[in-house]
Amino acid sequence: MENLVTFLKEKETEMLEVLKQLVEIESPSRNKAMVDVLGRKIAELLTTYVGGQASFIENKEYGDHLRFEWGKGEEQILLLTHMDTVWPKGILETMPFRVEGDKAYGPGTFDMKGGIVQGMFALHALSRLEVPLTKKVVLLVTSDEEIGSGSSRFYIEQEAKKSKYVLVLESSAPQGALKTSRKGVGLFRMKVKGVASHAGIEPEKGVSAIVELGQQIGYLHQLTDFAKGTTVNVGVIKGGSSSNVVAAEAEAEVDLRVITQSEADRVVPMIMNLKPFLEGASIEVTGGLNRPPFERTSHVEQMYVLAKKLAETHLQIDLQEMLSGGGSDGNFAAPYAPTLDGMGPVGDGAHAIHEHLIISQMPVRSALLALLIKELGM
Repeated sequence: MENLVTFLKEKETEMLEVLKQLVEIESPSRNKAMVDVLGRKIAELLTTYVGGQASFIENKEYGDHLRFEWGKGEEQILLLTHMDTVWPKGILETMPFRVEGDKAYGPGTFDMKGGIVQGMFALHALSRLEVPLTKKVVLLVTSDEEIGSGSSRFYIEQEAKKSKYVLVLESSAPQGALKTSRKGVGLFRMKVKGVASHAGIEPEKGVSAIVELGQQIGYLHQLTDFAKGTTVNVGVIKGGSSSNVVAAEAEAEVDLRVITQSEADRVVPMIMNLKPFLEGASIEVTGGLNRPPFERTSHVEQMYVLAKKLAETHLQIDLQEMLSGGGSDGNFAAPYAPTLDGMGPVGDGAHAIHEHLIISQMPVRSALLALLIKELGM
């Protein structure tokens, strides 16, 4: 145990250099060519530092997904990461990788190239120190997490079904806490049709899609129940053609967050089956649950308790847990295998210009991951 910790603490400078290499290969989700360059670099580094077998899952629209397998055993531990970022091509010109004190700044440092580096070095330590495991480790690096994981969800679920445990290398919660549950995410588009008429000459002949939309917004927001952890938010609206026309069309984008699948089963039909308030208006709702809830089960609790004990005993860390309102690929894995999220870097500013990670915590969190893989892999 102590050898793992010591080995990784001595790798801090090297980890920072690898992080710099990954951050300086830009990887916007929708730019396949750029993401593919990063994927090949990650595969090269994994082969160098760990050994194992790297293979790519071809993807026509987005970057190819990377599957890396190391070790032997009939059972497997799945590590989940993604290499795409929310940042556009050229962002390094105004947001370059830089180090200030104990912080490394740059696009993707915290979300989640730092997690890839920490996972890579955790496996590097286990490999170099020849730590015996009875389970193989599969590292899945996807290319479209930031835009909903549409092309990777199938592969995530397939690997989770084959896994004994899943560890998600997404960035940690505040103060380095792990994420033992995540809300499910529903995304919907509501289109309203009314009847157009001249707003000055014959307004009585019109049915305003905007008025109908407004009443539907009021109804949808009333579905929010903070006690249950359920929130409904209409975040984008548009409609109408001119101020002197009773609007014939309007639409809105709706966000739903729920803690449990049973709550999703209750609320989703209420959104999908909206009925118009105004005679002559009609409503069409498309979408659904984009990510299922990641619920804190007894098995998840056991994983967290083990991680907390390892952190306290070997790293002198009081490791906390929390529920996250945001989704990750852990949401897709959790229904099939016990999942622990937030195993990645400590820092702040995901999707923001001050995005950064804490450099001194990189080897510490990598050591925590290595220790946990060792215990779960016995």
